[in-house]
Amino acid sequence: MATSDRIVGYLGSTRNIVGSVLALAGLALHFLGLAGSLWPLVVAGLYGVGALLTPPDRVRLTVSHAEVETRALRADLDALTAKVTGARFPEDVVAKVGQIASVLRDVLARAEVLTSSPDQLHVVSQAIRDYLPTSLEAYANLPRSYALTRRGERERSAHEELIAQLGLLESGLSKVADAVYQGDEQALRDQGRFLRDRFGGSALDL
Repeated sequence: MATSDRIVGYLGSTRNIVGSVLALAGLALHFLGLAGSLWPLVVAGLYGVGALLTPPDRVRLTVSHAEVETRALRADLDALTAKVTGARFPEDVVAKVGQIASVLRDVLARAEVLTSSPDQLHVVSQAIRDYLPTSLEAYANLPRSYALTRRGERERSAHEELIAQLGLLESGLSKVADAVYQGDEQALRDQGRFLRDRFGGSALDL
């Protein structure tokens, strides 16, 4: 590992954070007039105590099965969205795909929760690898002028049809996201009940 990488790694370590907090406490003592003329030594000493007594950060080398699955899906999603540009698609299509991708990335960030539900994982996987690219590809293969033109009064143009399909995808994926987030929401509600029981009336009521 390069020296610069080690320095950056240490700056974000728990040891440095704890040491810095104690050093700031030392500065506070100095400004309050409690550290005396040796305040630089007090600050340095507190930093050293914090850095030396704090256990080192745990090294995590194993990669969970869930992370392996979602990492591949994130890569496929990034590759797909990189192709959805204003050169190929109207601005509203690009924006809608961006919104869908945002929902998908948030869901994929909950790898363990997502992969614990095969049905939800299947929907997300199909959305990235089948549903979304199939709709976009069919539209992209049409001439722009043709895609924007209606063929009849009651028939959607290809552009309107694509927007409708993207809307359905976003709605379905939002339901998957809600299911994924329910665990955290329930944990928050449980914490609220605990705090109300422990401390009485609270403004944390959800």
